[in-house]
Amino acid sequence: MGNESKILTASSCRVIPAEHPAAPLIVVEGEEASPEELCSKLRLLTDRPFHLVLHPVADWNDCLSPWPADPIMKKAEPFGGNADRHLQEITDQILPELLQTYEMTPEWCGIAGYSLGGLFSIYSMYQTACFDRFVSASGSMWYPGFLHYCRTHAPKKQPQAVYLSLGDAEAKTRHAILKTVQNCTEELAAYYQANEIPVQYELNPGNHFKDAVRRLAKGIAWILDQN
Repeated sequence: MGNESKILTASSCRVIPAEHPAAPLIVVEGEEASPEELCSKLRLLTDRPFHLVLHPVADWNDCLSPWPADPIMKKAEPFGGNADRHLQEITDQILPELLQTYEMTPEWCGIAGYSLGGLFSIYSMYQTACFDRFVSASGSMWYPGFLHYCRTHAPKKQPQAVYLSLGDAEAKTRHAILKTVQNCTEELAAYYQANEIPVQYELNPGNHFKDAVRRLAKGIAWILDQN
């Protein structure tokens, strides 16, 4: 794996390809860090090779939300609910271009994200068969109706691995919606376990904004290390 990222022209994705074409491909939604920083933290956690792709998101509330919802903060923008359109860009444009440009033949593909990016990662499980492993680091599992959606819909194919994490202080808020995040995340983890989906749930110290890149790296390292 090289030391510097390259730009995938059509999508502005930042890519660090592995030396071996068949290495797993990890798509990260949003840019919590540079690919170089994320790679550096990953190398401290796993020695598995991987192709890393950071996909920038212009409007998180619009692109990463599965259906429209009212804003949860004063003066915030509403949630546009355009995750399906955003996901179609990934599956129909970005992935084919990646595979062709870098001559990748990945053993499996994973998708990862932080916050709303984590929500989007799990949502993609139900919308496309392009991904095999999923990471939601401090994911927005409080999103209205999302837990019910996961319980009443089937993944497009059996996931190989699902990683869910949260900060142990994230639910310590007076906000009526945000304070449900830990219960929702733990209920989702229990639901996956009961349905024989390999899942790892981890509580990290701190609030939503603490150690975002490291939390993301921990999740990616975990799915990489699963046989």
